[in-house]
Amino acid sequence: MPGTLSFDTLKNQVTDGVIDTVLVCTVDMQGRLMGKRFHAVNFVETSYRETHCCNYLLATDLEMATPEGYAATSWQAGYGDYVMKPDLETIRPVPWLEGTAMVLCDMLDHDTHAPVPHSPRAVLKKQIAHLKALGFDAMMATELEFFLFAKSFDEIRRGGFRDLEPISGYNEDYHIFQTTKEEAVMRPVRNHLFAAGVPIENSKGEAEAGQEELNIRYSAALDCADYHSIAKHAIKEIAWQQGHAASFLPKWHHNRAGSSSHVHQSLWQHGEPAFVDSDDSLGMSELMKHYMAGLIAYAPDYTYFLAPYVNSYKRFAKGTFAPTKTVWSVDNRTAGFRLCGAGTKGVRVECRIGGSDLNPYLAQAVMLAAGIRGIEEKMTLAAPTKGDVYEDAKAGDIPQNLRSAVVNLRGSTFLREALGEDVVDHYTRAGEWELEEFDRVVTDWEIARGFERA
Repeated sequence: MPGTLSFDTLKNQVTDGVIDTVLVCTVDMQGRLMGKRFHAVNFVETSYRETHCCNYLLATDLEMATPEGYAATSWQAGYGDYVMKPDLETIRPVPWLEGTAMVLCDMLDHDTHAPVPHSPRAVLKKQIAHLKALGFDAMMATELEFFLFAKSFDEIRRGGFRDLEPISGYNEDYHIFQTTKEEAVMRPVRNHLFAAGVPIENSKGEAEAGQEELNIRYSAALDCADYHSIAKHAIKEIAWQQGHAASFLPKWHHNRAGSSSHVHQSLWQHGEPAFVDSDDSLGMSELMKHYMAGLIAYAPDYTYFLAPYVNSYKRFAKGTFAPTKTVWSVDNRTAGFRLCGAGTKGVRVECRIGGSDLNPYLAQAVMLAAGIRGIEEKMTLAAPTKGDVYEDAKAGDIPQNLRSAVVNLRGSTFLREALGEDVVDHYTRAGEWELEEFDRVVTDWEIARGFERA
């Protein structure tokens, strides 16, 4: 499979004129690629060592606002620089852009060159290191769900984001004929990402008109997060190139299905799956049971990282395949956690809570932290729930809105111990700001409902 480029290969391709532009990217709090376009000659001669960016990139919102209340950076502190340190192991071609390569960067303190603790890659790397100290490696996979729309981003924006029209007219779940009509977007998505070293498995229609799913093969946790972020970026760019818009908003219409990002996870040891026990009725090792017990017990604490915006919580509704409860079940899509591959070497747990708007680095990090806590404390896994989990009155609830999730995050002793006080305070502020911005806006729904009749 085509894949990443060595630095020497990149230099040769620059010399030969194959590559003229290098995207030097970091991942922001929202999971987006941010950075600079370097002339390739400058990058391979000088800037491969480091470049710089304003530190507000890790203290902003979707609109690139500069909220007050962050300890890490502020107007009072002058908004200085961070170092963007290219991870040369992540250099890869960008086949959907002519003459272009990409590299991902770690964010470092400008003075000490220490990792910025609240940067998404650093948050995940900390949990990977903790797991490594216990003798395990995390293998993860994310599913990307999104909608394709008939019009372009610019057309939709000029129309005030009203009268949105999906690219198809009916539910296209597993539908080959309808997805054939969408191959102008999805075929280059699959092939270009594969050529960029992202191990694409397949794409399919999802359970709504215009809804797509892209599946990427499982990999080491950091690679998985990198693949997710690159794929999400590529889908938007390739859709734009074809005159369409791709949206990862979890719930764009109250009568339409939402978009999720399920996260599959397992632990390995010495290159072999550590979740497997052939003597267990479901093939689950004690390690897996401890891990899942932690994952479930602390789900209310970390839900913010799976659903970071007001809109994220509009997904959680009965009968929509989006969960409302934090229990687990065996191959049951109504539960927050689904056991997949029971009785096989591929046994794993799928978290179904996360929406398509999650930051994969942060989401994976907090779930690993919860699983690690379960292992360290040898937590006991409750019996699986059966039947329609939506109707299980005894099952624990997922926080039903952003306000509740932020309260849980702020008060989580577990996350403060696992991630660090400063990291939790940083992302708590991000959640608070999102609520403050939403609370001051008068929505179309309020006006239509009360303009005449209130």
